[in-house]
Amino acid sequence: MNEHVEQTIRRYNLLEYGDTVVVALSGGADSVCLLDLINSIKEKYNLTIYAAHINHNLRGDEAKSDENFCKTICKKYNIELFVKSADVKTLAAKQKISEELCGRNVRYEFFDELSKNLSAKVATAHTASDNAETLIFNLARGCSVGGMAAIPPKRGYIIRPLIETTRADVERYCAEHSLEYVTDSTNLTDDYTRNNIRHNVVPVLKGINPAFEKAALNLSSNAREILDFLTNCAYKAIDDCKNDFGYDCSKFLELDKAVLKQAIIILFRNNYNISLEQRHISLICNIIKDGGSVEISKSLTAVSKQGIFRVVQTNLHEDFEDIILNRNNIFDYNNKLYSVSELNSKIDINTINADLANSGAVFRNRRQGDTFTYPKCKVTKPLRKILNEQKIPAELRDELLVLAKGSTVLWCECIGASLEGQALSAQNALKINIKYN
Repeated sequence: MNEHVEQTIRRYNLLEYGDTVVVALSGGADSVCLLDLINSIKEKYNLTIYAAHINHNLRGDEAKSDENFCKTICKKYNIELFVKSADVKTLAAKQKISEELCGRNVRYEFFDELSKNLSAKVATAHTASDNAETLIFNLARGCSVGGMAAIPPKRGYIIRPLIETTRADVERYCAEHSLEYVTDSTNLTDDYTRNNIRHNVVPVLKGINPAFEKAALNLSSNAREILDFLTNCAYKAIDDCKNDFGYDCSKFLELDKAVLKQAIIILFRNNYNISLEQRHISLICNIIKDGGSVEISKSLTAVSKQGIFRVVQTNLHEDFEDIILNRNNIFDYNNKLYSVSELNSKIDINTINADLANSGAVFRNRRQGDTFTYPKCKVTKPLRKILNEQKIPAELRDELLVLAKGSTVLWCECIGASLEGQALSAQNALKINIKYN
């Protein structure tokens, strides 16, 4: 088994010479096996090894006994152990999530902290058996290709050297090397979804194919390759379809549907840390084609209007006090940093007449009765009509910044300077700079 695990390490480049590794140690057979295997190649890879144990406090004295067991085994290997204690039951109830999910969140927050503090990789003891169970769990919930990818051998600082070995391989290794381990009593019941899959679903599938775990591993590997390809295509599509106010629906609709769906997944995952459900992805595809909106959460809505797809965050509008224009304005508003400076490049839409400084002009939100005069045709219209003509998305209009004297708009964000606000020459000009935080 040692050589098999080393082949996995080399195949996925899990370890490099001189690495620092934190082994996630529950005290169970998988993690004890992993600790022993990592320790056995310590000299070969010149590794610095630590261990980490999380006490979820869900099993009373049994959980404390597991913690003490981990301390004993780490003392045997002369490895420093980091322990985190968390009241997962109370925390899960407070966050209104399952204890399984809460426990997972606690673990990975701890791993993230250790990885940063120690500049380390974190090795978890996930096996091919875990991968098969995760695959079944994801399929039962209705997953995409990403769900079929199940548990990757490597994700950021997380490495999984046992991912190509089965639970049976692990138990055999522990027996051959006389390794003691503890058994979590909750693993012997069907109370948790994964235990139900392990005890009742996997045996049926292994009855059909004794090598089911390996078959599941191959499927997950193929799914990851497809996912990598789709992800690369999706990132390019996101860049190609981007415009000033969101994403061009017509360009989105030219994409292969699989690429479009992956682009949507990436947009929400990267920008809002949301994993979309399949129903949301389908609804978003529909509104990109036909227009409309989809409420993703209480504070987030996907909108397709005027050929532009965008994501609107509600309840973010700020009350904004008037700020008098001067030559050194710097202020934040709606997650953007605004500053006024001397012009050091060519005149553009955000260039205004320097004589406006300290003239009583103020930065503020738009107001009823505001008017704007086009500088070229010298036609004056209500600002609301100008914003409509320029196809500024309706939900953005109240968040735009304007520079005005009374009801006369001198400059409006996204539109530029009016007749009264324009700079007549570069020598008498100020630049309004806008930077997203």
